[in-house]
Amino acid sequence: MLEQSPIAGAAPDSRRLMKGLARYRAPSSMRSLFELATTIVPFLLIWVLIWAAVDAGYWIGLLLAVPAAGFLVRLFLIQHDCGHGSFFSHRLTNDWVGRVLGVLTLTPYDYWRHSHALHHATSGNLDHRGIGDIDTLTVDEFRARTPWRQRLYRLYRHPIVMFGIGPAYLFVLRHRLPMGLMRKGWRPWVSAMATNAAIALLAWAAIWLVGLVPFLLVHLPITLLAAAIGVWLFYVQHQFEETLWDHDGDWKFHEAALRGSSHYDLPPILRWFTANIGVHHVHHLSSRIPYYRLPEVLRDHPELRDVGRLTLLDSLRSVRLVLWDEKKRRLVSFREALQTAPANTQPA
Repeated sequence: MLEQSPIAGAAPDSRRLMKGLARYRAPSSMRSLFELATTIVPFLLIWVLIWAAVDAGYWIGLLLAVPAAGFLVRLFLIQHDCGHGSFFSHRLTNDWVGRVLGVLTLTPYDYWRHSHALHHATSGNLDHRGIGDIDTLTVDEFRARTPWRQRLYRLYRHPIVMFGIGPAYLFVLRHRLPMGLMRKGWRPWVSAMATNAAIALLAWAAIWLVGLVPFLLVHLPITLLAAAIGVWLFYVQHQFEETLWDHDGDWKFHEAALRGSSHYDLPPILRWFTANIGVHHVHHLSSRIPYYRLPEVLRDHPELRDVGRLTLLDSLRSVRLVLWDEKKRRLVSFREALQTAPANTQPA
């Protein structure tokens, strides 16, 4: 018989729930190794298959870039769990597995871990935006901008930029420097530069084995597609209509974690490839839970299934929601902000 949630049938109390989640935090070393092996081995095998198809039917082989990108996203999410210290019991094991995976995901592990911790500590706080999150303006902030800066924000939030150009820039270029932490001492620089050196060495070895053009034909589509998927996942985790934003005086960590993060309810195969990151409200409430134990939380706490729940269709609709309306307490579209604008104010 399943253990019943102490708050089953009631609206979840975030503080009380967080205490009850402590028992899910213990990772299993064997399970973690299995998860790692069943992700990295298929990724490498599919990479080789695409390379073999370069001369024998590249466009057919290119279809394999889709599952390869899925496995690369999954490797990033294993790295993500390592950054939270939740994938293995020992910190050094988490850190070195994360650093190695960071070479494959083009993400300097120690630098990213620090900025991501800041994201968890300030998510949903209007007074602490800018590190590890999607830039989000309030309606009033948008109206106060000049027409030129309003256009820039519109461009930034355009789907082609957000999920096309942006991911390529983030993973290929921006991660090469410790952006946002460049004045925080030598550690972010060591993380970024050591990762860059390892990436260069691995790329040189791959090019030496298969050639420059085949390497680019195989690896570039995988990387760009995985980057787009990764940014999309991060986007829908906090950018949905009933999310939660508050200023310092009203902001509460537990409420922001539970109410400001979505439950992206994906089909089983997509849940596997995305390492249950869709159970994001639980993850933000207790980030030390290994991703493979998050389904246990939903099983034992069924009241959490509908908190912030988004389907695939819901997530597509959320792309138009770009401004936080502090009066309506929800995200709204540019059109809705225009319709409710004061008579003497017209957004660009």
